[in-house]
Amino acid sequence: MAYDRRPVPELPDLAILADAFHAGLAGRAVRSVEVRHPFVLRATPAEAEGLRGQRLGSVTRRGKFLVFRFARDRLVVNAMLSGRFRMSSRTTRGPKEALVFVFGERSGPPPDAALWTVASEWLPQDDRPIELGYRDATQMGKLYLIPPGVARDVPGWDQQGPDADAPDLDIEEWRRRIRRHPGELKALLRNQAFVAGIGNAYSDEILHAARLLPFRKRSSLADEEVDALYDAVRTVLPAAIEVLRARVPPTFEKEVRDFLAVHNRGGQACPRCGTRLTEVASKGMATAYCRGCQR
Repeated sequence: MAYDRRPVPELPDLAILADAFHAGLAGRAVRSVEVRHPFVLRATPAEAEGLRGQRLGSVTRRGKFLVFRFARDRLVVNAMLSGRFRMSSRTTRGPKEALVFVFGERSGPPPDAALWTVASEWLPQDDRPIELGYRDATQMGKLYLIPPGVARDVPGWDQQGPDADAPDLDIEEWRRRIRRHPGELKALLRNQAFVAGIGNAYSDEILHAARLLPFRKRSSLADEEVDALYDAVRTVLPAAIEVLRARVPPTFEKEVRDFLAVHNRGGQACPRCGTRLTEVASKGMATAYCRGCQR
């Protein structure tokens, strides 16, 4: 039986989207918002209509959330299992999209656009309107529109720990935080209250890089293993982002995972030691690891 074959966006995937959407959309004003499936957008019709005319200031990432900051309102997105975005010209609208934003022209890209996006061929032309479409086959993802003065709960937002790639998450802070979180290592990495942004796929990759078994208890780790886990987090995630920068645009609807070392590669040879990789599944979630070089 196949498990976990539909990728769920994690920190590297969302980092690419945040950079790309900021570079392509910041500075543009909203021309229209078409809500085709009301369950997707947590907002009243009047609030959704109120986005019209607002200029988008920035697109950022926090944990597994994307945050669109308009002139007045804020849109927080948790795409979850199957929520996907498309940024393209108006002629390519998808028939199954639940929500479509149309942005107008702008004078030029934002001055703080990520360097890797500058002069990229996939960037939309500044003198043309652009669509941002959102579709969600399972209807699990949610978009939360938050105008000033509106108290709208965003599940999971307030419970997040620091981002796994946050500059201020140094080794000393890592050691302090990990002492407060018991349990198995894979569950620990996926615990957004410990560090935010890591999910099922990249927890497998990080544990393989650190040579640690996913079912080890945190309390069993030696000091050097705690540090090795930190080093793996700070190595695996940036390396994945570099790969995705080259391979994702302009097809932002897809998560690229075929370059990963162990995740979803059960039965194949470990790229480090050659041992056949083990894959186990629980509650629809697959875990892959190497019995030969992970301890």
